[in-house]
Amino acid sequence: MPAENVGALVVSCWSIVLAGPGLVAPTASLRSPGIGINAVSPTTVAMETSLYQTLAARGFIHSVSSADGLQAALERPCTFYVGFDPTAPSLHTGHLIPLALAAHLARAGHHPVLLAGGGTGLIGDPTDRAETRALLSAERVAENTRAVRRQVERLFENQDVAVVDNADWLTELRYLEFLRDIGRYFSVNEILATETYRARLESGQGLNFVEINYRLLQAYDFLHLFREHGCLLQIGGSDQWANILAGVDLIRRIEGEEAFGLVTPLLTTSSGQKMGKTAGGALWLDPDLTSPYDFFQYWINIEDASVQRTLALLTPLPMDEVRALASLRGARIRVAKERLAHEITSRVHGADAADAARDGARALFGRDGGSTEAAPQTLVTEEQLALGLGIVDLLLTTGLAGSRSAARRLIVQGGAYANDQRVDSPNTVFRADAFHDGELLLRSGKKRYHRILVGHG
Repeated sequence: MPAENVGALVVSCWSIVLAGPGLVAPTASLRSPGIGINAVSPTTVAMETSLYQTLAARGFIHSVSSADGLQAALERPCTFYVGFDPTAPSLHTGHLIPLALAAHLARAGHHPVLLAGGGTGLIGDPTDRAETRALLSAERVAENTRAVRRQVERLFENQDVAVVDNADWLTELRYLEFLRDIGRYFSVNEILATETYRARLESGQGLNFVEINYRLLQAYDFLHLFREHGCLLQIGGSDQWANILAGVDLIRRIEGEEAFGLVTPLLTTSSGQKMGKTAGGALWLDPDLTSPYDFFQYWINIEDASVQRTLALLTPLPMDEVRALASLRGARIRVAKERLAHEITSRVHGADAADAARDGARALFGRDGGSTEAAPQTLVTEEQLALGLGIVDLLLTTGLAGSRSAARRLIVQGGAYANDQRVDSPNTVFRADAFHDGELLLRSGKKRYHRILVGHG
C-alpha cells in the first residue's frame, strides 16, 4: 500500500465508550469467536467525568470490543491507530469523525499512528460495496497515498504522531508463510456470514478471492502495529466493525494479549442519510477539489436538527457551549451554524481560509463587511468569452449543477441567477457585456455562489 494513503491513525489507547452524566449507553451486542464484543450495554454512568466518558458524551462511541478494558487502558498514555485507504486523491467528510476522535485522544496525551493504506489500497475494501471495486493501478494508488498523507500530516502538524504505510510490510509478505501463520486463524464461514459478503452472495454478484483476503490484511496491520508500535486500539467508522474485530481476535490468538476496537457512528443527517454530498459530488478535504468557501457553505447550511450532534463530534468546543449554541432558535440558529462552519473549515483548511470563507458568505448574503473574494471562482479566457459561455455549461463546470439535465431543471424551475438576475432559458449565452469589472456572479438557489472571472488565454 503506497505511502500516499494515510489510512491508519494508530492509537494504542483510544478512550471512548458511550457514557456520561445522565446518558444511557446504547444497547448492542456482537460476538466473535474468542472475543466478548459488547457495544456498550445499557448502564447509567457515575458522575465523575473521565476521558472515556467525555468522548462518549460527545457521541463518538458506536461500538467497542470491551468497554471496561478500554476504559482501564485509557487511564494511562497509549497508542491507537486509524486507517484510510487511498481510493481517491483526497479524504472526504466521511473521514472527519475518526479524525476528530483521534485529535481528542492526542490532546489527552495518547499517541496516534497515522496509517496510509498503500498496501490494502492495491486490493480495495469490499465493505458495503454492492459490486466488486475496480482495482486502481499501482501508480494511482501511490499518487493518492501521497496526497492523503499530506492532508493528514497537515491536520496533525505540530503534534507527536507516527505516519506509516502498510505497503512497507504487506508487500514483503511471503504467501505460503502468510497462509500458514495468519490465514489459519480465519474462518471462511464466519467471513461469509458478515453482512457485506452475505449480501453480495445473495444478490448474485458473487465475491472474488481478493476481496475475501482484504479482512486478513487489515487484521494483520493491527497485529503488525501492536508488535512494532505497541498499538492497543484501532478506531474507525462503524462500517469497519467486522474488520477491526478481526484484528482484535488475531492479536488475542497469536500474542495472547488484549487489544481493543472502537468504532464511531457514521456522519449522517437526522433522517439517517449520509452527510457530505453536494450537487457537484462528494465534499472533499482537498481545497482543489472542494473550495474552502464551498466547504464552509455546506456546514453553514446543514439542517437545524443536526447542529448539536455535529458541533459535539466535529469541533473541540466544550459541551456546555455546544448545547448553548444548539439551543438557539429561529434566525439565531445561524449564529451556531456559522460557528460550526468556521470551526470545521479552520481545522481542515486553516484559520485564514475559514475567515475568508466566512467574510465572503457574509458579503454575499447582505451582511455588513466582508467581500466576495472567498467565493469559489473559475477562470475563462477572452477567447472563450468571445465565443460565448452557455449557462448550462457554466453551471456544470462550476459544480452548481451535477449534470446537464440538473442544470436545465434548475433554470426551468427558476433557481439559476447571474448577477442577481434570474436566468430564464437554458439557451442563455453570456458574452463580454454580461461581465462587470471582469466578473460574472452565478448563483444556484438562495445560497450557492460562484464567480466567473476573465483572464488571458
